[in-house]
Amino acid sequence: MRSVEDIIALMGGPEAVATRCGVGTEAVRKWRQARAIPAKHWPAIIAATGLSLAELAPGAPSASTLPPIPIPETSMPAANTPHAADQPPAGATAALVLADGSVFWGVGFGAHTTTVGEVCFNTGMTGYQETLTDPSYAGQIITFTFPHIGNVGANAEDVESITPAARGLVVKQDLTDPANWRATRHLDDWLKSHGIPGIAGVDTRALTARIRDTGAPTGVLAFPVEGRFDMATLKAQAAGWPGLEGMDLAREVSCRQAYQWEEGLWHWGQGYEKAPARKHKVVAIDYGAKRNILRCLADAGCAVTVLPATATAEDILSHDPDGVFLSNGPGDPAATGEYAVPAIQGVLQSGKPVFGICLGHQLLALALGGRTFKLDRGHRGANQPVKDLATGRVEITSQNHGFAVDDKSLPANVQVTHISLFDGSNEGIAATDRPAFSVQYHPEASPGPSDSHYLFHRFVEMIEKHKAA
Repeated sequence: MRSVEDIIALMGGPEAVATRCGVGTEAVRKWRQARAIPAKHWPAIIAATGLSLAELAPGAPSASTLPPIPIPETSMPAANTPHAADQPPAGATAALVLADGSVFWGVGFGAHTTTVGEVCFNTGMTGYQETLTDPSYAGQIITFTFPHIGNVGANAEDVESITPAARGLVVKQDLTDPANWRATRHLDDWLKSHGIPGIAGVDTRALTARIRDTGAPTGVLAFPVEGRFDMATLKAQAAGWPGLEGMDLAREVSCRQAYQWEEGLWHWGQGYEKAPARKHKVVAIDYGAKRNILRCLADAGCAVTVLPATATAEDILSHDPDGVFLSNGPGDPAATGEYAVPAIQGVLQSGKPVFGICLGHQLLALALGGRTFKLDRGHRGANQPVKDLATGRVEITSQNHGFAVDDKSLPANVQVTHISLFDGSNEGIAATDRPAFSVQYHPEASPGPSDSHYLFHRFVEMIEKHKAA
């Protein structure tokens, strides 16, 4: 009788076993732990290995009594490591080609197109539609580490921008059919409508570990309609893309003209409600603002006027705001700072209260005299622990950023207020000589926990204190 370990080795490893038997790698792990493979998978194993029934289990029933299982004629190769072969394996309809020439083959979905960007990973277990429509993901191909993508479908409410900025997505399993009362369409259909390609069947653990260990690579996701791949061109395209460092993407995703925001937060059975009475005028600079951030400001009692990323200090102050909000956004803060920092410095000189998040946090740090740098891995997901240094309180936060503020570069009048418990990087600052503070994470939590909603009310309290002075 062959051991479970022998059988797995004969089939090419756990990933190959999972693919051939139509199960996940977690199931294979349990087989190894139990030292037994369920009988319903024996036909697939016999077909793949040529073993006899007696070698699987002495005294086993005849093959005619085994439950019939459709066995695919071909299977995707084990994806523990990227494949160097330029010819697609049988069944492959899409490829993820990295800048170093590595190739991950898989099955395509979404739009038939080719896209290039920085390949990152997101560890969130919910909110894939909010993630895909977060403007901070401009220029990026997102690898979802959670397997059940598609299970809540797609709808018109769970979007953070009108046009999704993400360039593609990578998943382990095929998209799950929607099974949620709010779903109005299949995720695949939604992706097609927005021209976003995806690839399934990739070993996302291996890809994530690669990003963790060597940094986020540039890559090309190709899902050609005719199924033919020009690998030389794809590899050259991946290697030639310059990456996010030095790239100003805020200008691309920002609004083009000023507008008023009046929508409040979402409530069960009621949807998004009209914002409550608004007491304070706030100008929000749109570097790639998510809708739920604006909703949180409105819900906190702010009358929100949204201005483009390129707004000058004169443009901002002409609205006579009680406070100024610096939004999230994509790209390199040093590049966006070429035009944003002078505007922010003008606002700071006016004494108006300022609150920034994500890219807005980095831009505020630059305006106050600090520097930023690119992280090797970045922080992306809805389960990022952050410590408030003043209170010792730990918040679980939603994050999406590939750059960070350099603590050592901050001047004496700027204090560090929050740090990441993952890598110790900066997560918040506050000026000691003026009403200005910011955090690296997304307190609006869409998707994510609501631990940090209090920051919007802290901003309002700062505004009220400034108005009363």
